[in-house]
Amino acid sequence: MASSSQAYTSGAAGADNELRRRQVGGASQHATAVVDRKEEEKSKQQGFSILRFLDEWEFLIAPLIFTGFAFFTRMWKIGLSPIVTWDEAHFGKFGSHYLKREFYFDVHPPLGKMLVGLSGYMAGYNGSFEFKSGETYPEEVNYTFMRLFNATFGALCVPLAYYTAKALNFRRATVWLVTLAVLCENSYTTISRFILLDSMLLFFTFTTVLCWAKFHQYRRDPFSPEWGLWLMLTGVSIGCVCSVKWVGFFCTALVGLYTIEDLWNKFGDTKMPKVEFAAHLGFRVFGLILIPTMVYMFSFYIHFLVLENSGPGDAQMSSLFQANLRGTEVGKDSPLEVAIGSRATLKNMGYGGGLLHSHVQTYPEGSSQQQVTCYHHKDANNDWFFYPNRHEPEYDQEAEIKFIGNNDIIRLIHAQTGRNLHSHTVAAPVTKADWEVSCYGNTTIGDTKDHWKIEVVDDASSRDYTKIRTLTTAFRLKHVDLGCYLRAGNVNLPQWGFKQIETTCVKENKPRDVFTHWNIESHVNERLPAGDPGSYKSPFFRDFVHLNVAMMTSNNALVPDPDKQDDLASMFWKWPILGVGLRMCGWDSHIVKYFLLGNPLVYWGSTASLGIFGLLVAWYVIRWQRGYKELSQREMDHIHYAGLYPVIGWFLHYLPFMIMGRVTYVHHYYPALWFAILTAGFCVDWATWRLAKWQWVVYFPLYVAVVGLFYLFRAICFGMEGDSAQWKHLKWFQSWRITD
Repeated sequence: MASSSQAYTSGAAGADNELRRRQVGGASQHATAVVDRKEEEKSKQQGFSILRFLDEWEFLIAPLIFTGFAFFTRMWKIGLSPIVTWDEAHFGKFGSHYLKREFYFDVHPPLGKMLVGLSGYMAGYNGSFEFKSGETYPEEVNYTFMRLFNATFGALCVPLAYYTAKALNFRRATVWLVTLAVLCENSYTTISRFILLDSMLLFFTFTTVLCWAKFHQYRRDPFSPEWGLWLMLTGVSIGCVCSVKWVGFFCTALVGLYTIEDLWNKFGDTKMPKVEFAAHLGFRVFGLILIPTMVYMFSFYIHFLVLENSGPGDAQMSSLFQANLRGTEVGKDSPLEVAIGSRATLKNMGYGGGLLHSHVQTYPEGSSQQQVTCYHHKDANNDWFFYPNRHEPEYDQEAEIKFIGNNDIIRLIHAQTGRNLHSHTVAAPVTKADWEVSCYGNTTIGDTKDHWKIEVVDDASSRDYTKIRTLTTAFRLKHVDLGCYLRAGNVNLPQWGFKQIETTCVKENKPRDVFTHWNIESHVNERLPAGDPGSYKSPFFRDFVHLNVAMMTSNNALVPDPDKQDDLASMFWKWPILGVGLRMCGWDSHIVKYFLLGNPLVYWGSTASLGIFGLLVAWYVIRWQRGYKELSQREMDHIHYAGLYPVIGWFLHYLPFMIMGRVTYVHHYYPALWFAILTAGFCVDWATWRLAKWQWVVYFPLYVAVVGLFYLFRAICFGMEGDSAQWKHLKWFQSWRITD
């Protein structure tokens, strides 16, 4: 019994122990499961927290990532080619003039070129290099730093694109697509990697659009600090983009159209007090007219202030302006008053006017006599002698000095050929309504058609018009027999006249026509004492207007020359379809080669979107006309401002190149391309907004395609080394001259 009891007890105890072990084991497993679930939930919460953090701070994280890639693509291997590439020959040279403080002339406003000069100054460059096309940079020119400076503007376009797309209320996926399109646009990458103005032009175009979009966001909160800030920043940006290239005025026109529409809507709001409307008008006049004008003029003020030395662009400016430059020969030791026997140059006082000029070549038609033109380059063919008219005794060096004044009748004899300035009843070669001006005869052969009457218009130094003075006297030359006036407008002769300015005798008497006004620029007469005509300052506003008209005149003269073939020029219709590229340098195997060509998907997609947007608008207009009201006011506003205005911006930047007669190149399309990219972003955004999570089925392939094509064509951006035949796989079309 004892043993059985013991055995039972033992068995019970064993069963008990087993039960306890099972209970403890079960509790332990349960506890472990609970812990695992808590850890899993904690992990999920941490995951959600990270995602929430990324989502909340995406507006900073995403642009920082995009900007990092932008700096890489714009700057990697940027110093690989050590030669002066494409228009670096122009803008590097202009930057050199700022460092040497020499006055020069160019058809573009000065801001971008001053920034090029600043990059040279920061790089320790002294301005001595001539920047000849294709020449190798010397060791003392840190061209890599200067290119990096320019590339910074190109890289910063990428975050600007991000925030612009965001300000236009595109969804995040679209914002990324627009930013990627700018980041992976091969032409933007390539053009930003050299010492050119285009990266700066694009940068300020992007800032203008961003500021306008941000200002539009605050339209329902007028006169708030943010509203006023973005309005003023838009004005500053407009002033900057116009101060780099005149293409910026097209961006100004876009903002102007928006402002006109906005004010017109407010004018029609009968509930708005007149005082409030006047305040709106006043703010816009100040922010969008006065501020841009001040920025634009300030760039010229700095331009004149820095360029204090005489340089290659002097002749484009007034004689009085030139006389105040250091090292100039204009007015230097010139006698103050002009007399018979004086040898002088005559400067036309019209905006962009040149020096009265003649050469041995004759007119191919008309009188066939010696040509008379206006020319900006200074040479001996600009020199003329003042001689008495044929009714007076011949000039005698030993005779008493006779000064020339108002209403005196004189002859002008060309110093190099000895012929008289002459006019007759023969139509001018281009301006047929005027009489031709030529050089004819000599000191003994001639007639009264060589006589010109001096009519003083004004004098900056004296009211005594009995003597004309070097630099300060403005006068007209009236042909005594015909009654017409010597004039040099902004008309250029054909190639037979070396594209110089046509000089005619205009029949109409218009005293205020500055193109009939002349002054003595340089003056030599050994019988007269040296004066100091350069002591009179030229007013800034007059110089500002004068230079801008000269720029306009020269810009209009950049027309295709039928006698010359320009392999780099291209027609406007090829740009949106990517029908042409541009070789930026020589194509020898030992040269690092760069080809200016866009990303095919970005170009073709953005161009197609312009037509798609037109069809989209037509669709909704037709349905609205038929009584459908499927769009809310908010949706219509989105189409209006995020879709229509980019299309208008594209037209404003593209259409002028269709009608202008000047030489055009592919890079002229790049500002318009930005607006086409925004239009493409709108179309994709509008087409996918109902897809919700399925939108990534559309966006992800687009991201991959844009990046993939950029990578495929990366060599044309970063430099093609060796034989170009190895890139024949990139030559999709015959017009893409990548390999031959």
